[in-house]
Amino acid sequence: MTLPVLLTNWKLASHYKTSAILTLFIDLRNTISATVFEVLYNSGYVLNLYRLSHSLKRFFSRSRNEYNLMAYISIWIEAARLRTLPAAVVPVLTGAALAWNHGGFHTGVTFAAIGCALLIQVATNFANDYFDYVKGADNDDRVGFTRASSSGLISPDMMLKAAILTFGLAFLLGLYLVWVGGWIILLIGVASILSGLAYTGGPFPLAYNGLGDLFVFIFFGIIAVTGTYYVNVLEWSYEAFVISLAIGALATNILVVNNLRDVETDARSNKNTLGVLFGERFLKTEYALMLVLAYAIPLWLLLSGDYSGWVLLPFISLPVALLLYRSLLTISDKSLLNPHLGRTAQLMALFGILLSAGIVIG
Repeated sequence: MTLPVLLTNWKLASHYKTSAILTLFIDLRNTISATVFEVLYNSGYVLNLYRLSHSLKRFFSRSRNEYNLMAYISIWIEAARLRTLPAAVVPVLTGAALAWNHGGFHTGVTFAAIGCALLIQVATNFANDYFDYVKGADNDDRVGFTRASSSGLISPDMMLKAAILTFGLAFLLGLYLVWVGGWIILLIGVASILSGLAYTGGPFPLAYNGLGDLFVFIFFGIIAVTGTYYVNVLEWSYEAFVISLAIGALATNILVVNNLRDVETDARSNKNTLGVLFGERFLKTEYALMLVLAYAIPLWLLLSGDYSGWVLLPFISLPVALLLYRSLLTISDKSLLNPHLGRTAQLMALFGILLSAGIVIG
């Protein structure tokens, strides 16, 4: 519509009712819109706007794919249960600290031991995720952290393959330690892998028959500490055994919190942990006794006459331990034990670092 026609319509509209005036304004708006569009199109603005929108569409499509990849990776990280990894690293750290004190520390051996410990721990967590799902221990009323298999985030077959692959990587890395330490290290490595599988799998799963705490105490305490010392120094040490009792005790407490949180769901799925067999009071007493044992070891080292007062550095963490025990006694909402589990693992890490520093200083 041209401008003269609009003016004519304006004159005519003055003789009609309001509705005719509204019609005139609509025609005016359409004409202006068409004119503006024609100008923008001729200037290339519309084409550039189309290209920009197309580029943004491709960008956000790629971003969504990248987001999906990151989300998938985060699921695997959660399945690895990073909060439990101090139980793998701290025993190696303390065993290596004692080897340093005795003049037998080897960097390559220690880092290989840390790598094997981490891989076995992660593989065990993957295996637990799979076997607990198969046995029905992880269900909709679970209070603990989300399990990838039971929630459908990762297929059970994929989880089992991941566990086997990670155990395999631990075995391959461990061959270096076998080359250094001999057949006894091979036996320790194979036993650790088989126990990791048997923790919740096999015909007699340890965790389902009240043996989970003993497994953790032995493998994350005694074997991990003394094995690390041996592969560095190539001899066994009574001191390494004594120190391993403190580390095994604190590693066991991580499992104690886990079992206290899950005691009701474990009972319904016939997972006979010590909490199911003997009750929640037993678990709380066990937690306290493990703390007593852990903090008695630095005192023993001091009284043995071979170490200075620096070996009492772990007592810096004692207030944290007491606060954790107090909260364990008062928590009634089992979901609140999830952060408590992480803090118990952090206590183990803090204690282990301080004890290692005290041993190194001598």
